Amino acid sequence: MARKFNTEGQCSPKSHYMVRLEERMRRIKDQYVDPGSYFVINRGRQYGKTTTLWALRDYLKTQYIVLFVDFQLLGTAKFRNETVFSKGFVRKVIDALLNIDVEEDEREKLLKPLRAFGREDACADLDELFVCLSEMCRESSRPVVLMIDEVDSASNNQVFIDFLAQLRGYYLARKVSPIFHSVILAGVYDIKNLKLKLRSDEEHQYNSPWNIAARFRIEMSFSAEQIADMLGEYEQDQCTGMEVAAVAEEIYRYTSGYPYLVSAICKILDEDLPEERGFQDAGRTWAREGIAEAVKRLLRERMPLFDSLIRQTDEYPDMKQMLQAILFQGRQIAYNPDAKDIELATMFGYVVDRDGRVQIANRIFEMRLYNFFLSEAELTSAIYKIADQEKTQFIVDGQLDMDFVLERFVVHFTDIYGENDRKFIEDYGRKLFLLYLKPIINGTGNYYIEAQTRDAKRTDVIVDYGGIQYVIELKIWHGEEYQKRGERQLQEYLEYYHLDKGYMISFNFNKKKEVGVKKLCFGYQIIVEAVV
Repeated sequence: MARKFNTEGQCSPKSHYMVRLEERMRRIKDQYVDPGSYFVINRGRQYGKTTTLWALRDYLKTQYIVLFVDFQLLGTAKFRNETVFSKGFVRKVIDALLNIDVEEDEREKLLKPLRAFGREDACADLDELFVCLSEMCRESSRPVVLMIDEVDSASNNQVFIDFLAQLRGYYLARKVSPIFHSVILAGVYDIKNLKLKLRSDEEHQYNSPWNIAARFRIEMSFSAEQIADMLGEYEQDQCTGMEVAAVAEEIYRYTSGYPYLVSAICKILDEDLPEERGFQDAGRTWAREGIAEAVKRLLRERMPLFDSLIRQTDEYPDMKQMLQAILFQGRQIAYNPDAKDIELATMFGYVVDRDGRVQIANRIFEMRLYNFFLSEAELTSAIYKIADQEKTQFIVDGQLDMDFVLERFVVHFTDIYGENDRKFIEDYGRKLFLLYLKPIINGTGNYYIEAQTRDAKRTDVIVDYGGIQYVIELKIWHGEEYQKRGERQLQEYLEYYHLDKGYMISFNFNKKKEVGVKKLCFGYQIIVEAVV
């Protein structure tokens, strides 16, 4: 059967094109499992946690007895009291033992205490559960490793907290009383942050379960080189003629290696685009233009990853405010893991620490957040309504007339917002241009912001429309010298994108400014500057 790119559930190298995990498995084994660590693989949604656990289970099976339990399969009802939970947990451990490669005699020795615990007349509280598990580990000829996937799926209850406390106690005393050699928990929430899901009257329960987990430092995002290795296997099978390294780098530029997003783009390129007009040629599909089209389609889809992103921005208003400040105001926020909004956004995978600053984790999350935040403002935004009414004027023979976009933006911005104070313009000027741009390119083009240039003074917007790229610098006026430096930077950017024309919007507070649009020539390059 031909391999595919997979975005649904566990990946298998026999069935799917995927980044090879052997080196990751070796490092987890050497750094965490062999020393007997208790650790948590906590990453954002669809970050490859389950695939990693299954691969690790296979990697460890010759040296360890590996018990894999998925808390999502237990169901909420199994957590209603100690007896129901303990019986359900033992049932899952029995299932795990029945599905591992072990001598039958040893399997029966391991199953014996578990089956005794499962009898209807047996006492089945958490104390007896761990006595049973300890007896099972004592009978094992190999160290036993416990893996629990989706550990945070039913964490908002007391039984779960009591289970973690017992697990911690037995783990700490494992040299005296046999228990699991290593414990591996996987979920979105770090074990120390599971308390965020508890009710306020349970806050006194925080202490003991949270303080023994080793910090998990293994990188789980994909590098451009890893993506290229995966695409190299695809190219050997499909012979598209793609430039593998260049395509991998372009996918990485959008995703920063977020596993689900990498696979989702590749899946669209492989399965969807070849059916569309203009992309029947695989060489055109597996190139910058095809990737831009795949990203556009991905951003239009409803999926659990994006649903979580939007829901959690609403659930945590301080985090939402921080994200908006970064995106629209260019705020440079120092990375502080003790700040709750930063800690949450990092745990969910929405932001990262880059050079001591908080940055959105990848370009696709950034674009989705821009679209969401702008959509919230659409109904009340006067400039959005005007652009929506005039949008057909800006498209000529299927191409975007960006010169005219800037001309009309200057007119409408001056009419609507010209009397606002400097603080308003500095905070909202760039958001208002994006609101104006959105209905014009919506459904046909993409735009994104270059994170390297986004600060309180300058933002570069890259627009992809009809296979053509437009670079637009949005800047706050800070004098002639800063203006000239901005022009030089824009010229360098045009060189990078192999363009001979760029655009600049200056929000100028000089009373003697000349509002309007003009063209500046620098050799063969032209910069169209709009001053408002």
